[in-house]
Amino acid sequence: MMEDDPADGWFPESVAAGYDAPGGASAPEVVTPVVDVLEDLADGPVLEFAVGTGRIAAPLAARGVPVSGIELSRAMAARIAGKPGGAAVDVTIGDMTSTRVAGRFSLVYLVFNTIGNVTAQDGQVDVFRNAAAHLRPGGLFLVEVGLPDLRRLPPGQDVVPFAVAPGADGGGYVGFDRYDVVTQEFTSNHVTVSPDGTGTFRRIPFRYAWPAELDLMARIAGMRLKHRWADWDRSELTAESTKHVSTWELDPSPR
Repeated sequence: MMEDDPADGWFPESVAAGYDAPGGASAPEVVTPVVDVLEDLADGPVLEFAVGTGRIAAPLAARGVPVSGIELSRAMAARIAGKPGGAAVDVTIGDMTSTRVAGRFSLVYLVFNTIGNVTAQDGQVDVFRNAAAHLRPGGLFLVEVGLPDLRRLPPGQDVVPFAVAPGADGGGYVGFDRYDVVTQEFTSNHVTVSPDGTGTFRRIPFRYAWPAELDLMARIAGMRLKHRWADWDRSELTAESTKHVSTWELDPSPR
């Protein structure tokens, strides 16, 4: 395996190599509803922020939608071209808070909690501003992100487990989030133990933002809320929802 490049951030070669493992976020029943909605919303070229390994961009491009992407990790982006439709995805290596690509887009989208990988409020505002800068008048910016699990925090506790999966042959996996409710920062923690007792621990930092805060970021960038759903099936957001899929529309008047 190639050595990890620090420039790839939290998604170097050691992570990219297993990112597209079957099942989970790569399962067809997960990917297809996402691509269905994006294809329906697209009215021209689209741009994916944090395009990753092309999990969404490649199948969307395979349907004939012109797709561009911005990705910080070269190790992740290197996997896109090998997927059906991936060769048609035009990828730029860079930071989604500031990197610009040529053209105006009907839709900019950012999925799978990735807005939270930007761990400062100013940086998240910059993501919205950068999305708006790439949109044509009336274009949409879409974000899919989980809602923080703070309702499950009893007094004095800052950890919420989200996965406990014992392995059939011993070992297993435990995942938990640790929240700081003052700073809105949290870490996603992943513990994997092999049958022989050896293990790995991986911690990824995030910043959570409530839907209302994201709406304000959008207004700062010249956009207004257009859709808010609980999931890709366009169901209604409720107090029991665990995530939301939201779109904001850029002012339709030419700038």
